[in-house]
Amino acid sequence: MTEVTDEENTAGQAADASGRGVVAAFGQTMKTLRLRAGLEREELGRRIGYSASTVASFEQGRRIPSPRTIDKADEALGAEGLLTVWREQVERAQYPVFFQGMAKLEKEAIELLAYDTLMVKGLLQSEEYMRAVLAMRRPPLDHETIEQRVTARLARQDIFDRKPAPLLSFVMDESVLRRPLGGKDVLRGQLEHLLLIGQKRNVEIQVMPLDCEESAGVDGPFTVVTRDDGKKFAYTEAQGASTLQTDPQQTALAAARYGIIRSQALTPRESLEFVEGLLGEL
Repeated sequence: MTEVTDEENTAGQAADASGRGVVAAFGQTMKTLRLRAGLEREELGRRIGYSASTVASFEQGRRIPSPRTIDKADEALGAEGLLTVWREQVERAQYPVFFQGMAKLEKEAIELLAYDTLMVKGLLQSEEYMRAVLAMRRPPLDHETIEQRVTARLARQDIFDRKPAPLLSFVMDESVLRRPLGGKDVLRGQLEHLLLIGQKRNVEIQVMPLDCEESAGVDGPFTVVTRDDGKKFAYTEAQGASTLQTDPQQTALAAARYGIIRSQALTPRESLEFVEGLLGEL
């Protein structure tokens, strides 16, 4: 089992600082290459699809570019790989230290099972819902950090269209779908987003109703990931810390627990009908 302890939190803070250093170094490299190419920020922005102010944010290390943006900038500047060599390190720096291991596992997953009780799973969040919940963090996150995490969460949603398609199953408590985080308009958009994702053939979304008298999920939210080599991992997260179980017995028990939760919840078809009903109430 891998668990974040007090000592590791200190190491995590150092890793956070290291991540910021990577982003700053990438930005300086990008600026140097832009100046060498004789381009103004406006022109580079036009070539890669961003404003001059966003290019400035990349160069100053205040915003983290997506892997696709790095590829486009490398091509636009004729950098011949001097920017793309940073891609993996910069991508990792998009995520909080406690989530970086899980973000890597998502990219390798052939199956992902997730049970949630407090809010909609990050992979299922609409962009407006993301911003709303990130803005509620305490202590508050600055604007640049919020935008970086929104970009990172949106990039993670590539998992839905990846080929070969992983098997994705989500169960969430009814209370998650009724809690109007960000307001009713944000909730309405989130419910509509769930209906769209729920139509994908490799995705099952289920609701655990509030009137259910038995639930195997009383210990709280968790995620089970099966990697492409068949190894399973069980991930839990709370209060800015995380635990990643790797012990085969514990991960097998987590997967079995999820199976029971899934059997207690509404079926996928019933769940989507339930979400449609909630939309009608808004």
